[in-house]
Amino acid sequence: MTFDAAAWLESATIDPAVLALRPDYRALLITAEGLLPGPGDELSERLLAGAESAARERFGDGPVEEHPHLAAWREAFRAFGAKPQRTRPSAEALLRRVSAGLPRVDRLTDIYNAISVGHVIPLGGEDLDHYVGAARLVRAEGDETFETTAGGEPVIEHPAPGEVVWRDDTGATCRRWNWRQCTRTRLTHDTTRAMFVLDALGPMDDTALKAAGDQLVEALTEASPGVTIASRLVGAA
Repeated sequence: MTFDAAAWLESATIDPAVLALRPDYRALLITAEGLLPGPGDELSERLLAGAESAARERFGDGPVEEHPHLAAWREAFRAFGAKPQRTRPSAEALLRRVSAGLPRVDRLTDIYNAISVGHVIPLGGEDLDHYVGAARLVRAEGDETFETTAGGEPVIEHPAPGEVVWRDDTGATCRRWNWRQCTRTRLTHDTTRAMFVLDALGPMDDTALKAAGDQLVEALTEASPGVTIASRLVGAA
């Protein structure tokens, strides 16, 4: 069956219980088909190095968590019971690693990490070949499965009741809004179809959110010239 990106994006939902926590929340969802995966290369390295340089210039030795967008994300985490000092919003976690150098994972992950750092926005990627059904952001019941690793071994965890999670028909794909992705749908050297989630709260307006999405699309297109892109903004009007 041919994948209908527009229809799949239209099926994505944000539960009203999540918007009750943060009425200012928006998710820019971007699908990409025809990606060229693999290890890091000149392009991904150039993007990461540029993001590191820009972050050092922007923050210096100052506390990254005081950036308005990251401060808002810390508030959002506290709203559903998470402790941001222990489980940090993904963009903050990356920015805290800039001084020692951002991780080099693979070309697709490195690309979206560079955009995340450069625009100070939580950004994740999911392999659509391992995604089952519609994407939805919900407050967890607590019985959802979350596939991860501990001590190098695969384990199944369960989110806490009320925790904000992205999920599909199989289980949770990302815990604590944007803190940690599951192993089942993570991007790999075999990923050719992906969905990217760009998370915005009030301090990041729609113009800035679009700019981050546009740069991601530009980078993916440069990395994979035959890629097909579709997108949808979900959330607050």
